[in-house]
Amino acid sequence: MMESIFTSVDGAFTLVEFLMASAASIALGIGASLAFGFKSRCSRGFTMTVAVLPIIVQVVIMLVNGNLGAGVAVAGAFSLVRFRSAQGSAREICAIFVAMAIGLANGMGYIGVAALLAIICSIAVIVLTLTGFGERGAREKELRITTPEGMDYEGAFDKAFDRFTTKRELLSVKTTNMGSLFKLRYAVALKPGASEKEFLDELRCLNGNLEISLGIMAAVKEETL
Repeated sequence: MMESIFTSVDGAFTLVEFLMASAASIALGIGASLAFGFKSRCSRGFTMTVAVLPIIVQVVIMLVNGNLGAGVAVAGAFSLVRFRSAQGSAREICAIFVAMAIGLANGMGYIGVAALLAIICSIAVIVLTLTGFGERGAREKELRITTPEGMDYEGAFDKAFDRFTTKRELLSVKTTNMGSLFKLRYAVALKPGASEKEFLDELRCLNGNLEISLGIMAAVKEETL
């Protein structure tokens, strides 16, 4: 099961071997795509990429097997693609690496290894997702408050925070509008049963009714690689 399906030792392969490896790549790619997309807001483009990437890597590996010149040319092509693509989240990059590993194993004929890798990674991702591993608290939100230049924002919102939150952390402060305004970014955890509207109304009375937003915590900086 863990042996290569390729019978030739000089890098050649038959049509049957190619079709077997391709079918495995597509099936395992779709499985990995579904696993990494489980309870995650993934784009359609990302889902299709993870599903198709294994067969692309597989064909590349099969074609450059034993050919040093072709291998160098492919490496250069992949480096160009890298500089033309935007960074993704850590979850997306992990999915891409898993898809590439599946394609690499299939490209060398180790379909059993590729299947075992896909199954282990898929189960691990689903279990960690279901158990909430690494997730923030359900009531944790990102709060953005705009304050006027002359306002001493340090301690100005403590009473509102004490009333409506169990935790607050000032993440960043920046100036805007030519320095006439401050934008404060907090991570807050609301108390059970706390009203978001009442919380925002109290904050509006304190910051002069300037802009305030409360929403889901944005991805932290360390999540992008």
